[in-house]
Amino acid sequence: MTSALLPTYARYALAFERGEGAWLFSTQGEKYLDFGGGIAVASLGYNHPHLVEALTEQAKKLWHTSNLFQMPEGERLARRLCDASFADTVFFTNSGAEALELTIKMARKWNAANGSAERFHIVTFQGAFHGRTLATIAAGGNAKYLDGFGERTPGFDQVAFGDLKAAERVIGPRTGAILVEPIQGEGGIRVGDRDFIRGLRALCDHHKLLLCFDEVQCGMGRTGKLFAYELYGVAPDILASAKGIGGGFPLGAVLATKEAGKGMTLGTHGTTYGGNPLAMACGNAVLDIMLADGFLDEVARKGLVLRQQLAGLTAAYPEIVTEIRGEGLMQGLKLTVAPAEFAAAARAKKLIVIPAADNVVRILPPLIVSDEEIRIGVDRLAEACAAMKAAKEPEKA
Repeated sequence: MTSALLPTYARYALAFERGEGAWLFSTQGEKYLDFGGGIAVASLGYNHPHLVEALTEQAKKLWHTSNLFQMPEGERLARRLCDASFADTVFFTNSGAEALELTIKMARKWNAANGSAERFHIVTFQGAFHGRTLATIAAGGNAKYLDGFGERTPGFDQVAFGDLKAAERVIGPRTGAILVEPIQGEGGIRVGDRDFIRGLRALCDHHKLLLCFDEVQCGMGRTGKLFAYELYGVAPDILASAKGIGGGFPLGAVLATKEAGKGMTLGTHGTTYGGNPLAMACGNAVLDIMLADGFLDEVARKGLVLRQQLAGLTAAYPEIVTEIRGEGLMQGLKLTVAPAEFAAAARAKKLIVIPAADNVVRILPPLIVSDEEIRIGVDRLAEACAAMKAAKEPEKA
């Protein structure tokens, strides 16, 4: 039977019916180790008892009221996020793309509130992925996502990722902000170095611009810090979060300083479902785990374990894996083969990894992955490498 779904995804011939921890179980009864985490969404794995309890208890009480009314659990989650970060204020969304849309609006509105409405341009970076809305595809600048959707949304000036001098050169009288992923996810686990990220902060301070971080993929514990900006010793003015913040339930958030958010006054933005009781219950449950003593330290430790074991792949299979890159439990394998083909080879070994740009596959296991599961996963990656090597050898014959 022909699918009734709009064919915008080339879906694998594989479906899952349940999960447990870092494992997924297919409708055919097969067990897969998930090193993709639903693309960094399943931050605490599957069927986590604390998340399940929080969601089911809230589901018995109230699903939706609208933002016309007070949201006590939303107030609590916002306060906890502010207390754990640079931020003074939070707005909840349903997704990362919505969080980026608000980030863009907030940056533009801040300049307008300061009497400089002409400063609506934002400096962005090649290889970025900020979402699939008309504004966020323009911000990302990827031609394949822009093609066929008419005139590109204006206001984005893109330069090479990591090139601080290029960013400085493009700043002009219409520039109002800089938007960057400190670690590019879809772009191929490209880690912004310390001098680059700190240099962007200095540029923003000098030119009176807002520094905006897209931490949709690299935030919420993924690097061993609650947010990746903590790795650099500088803070943004606005930060977009999503994916892991809800542990699998749709949730996004924009965190901002009081100054950066001052233009967003009554009626300037809204959402029907954002901050709903179910999402707030899940977000608070995720923070219960992530902010517990030692949890993030343990993520950082497991990230080192993963990195050390992945390094063995470059030594054993240099004809397949040429580089390991990333931070914490956000790692990437730079390949000599097509990422989609490697991901298929990994699935044949009952392991899930996620293709990315720059000839990379992403390794994004749930943050609760065990040392033993890391070992099993890397062993299966080695088996996938061996299969890819064997497939390449006949080509040489």
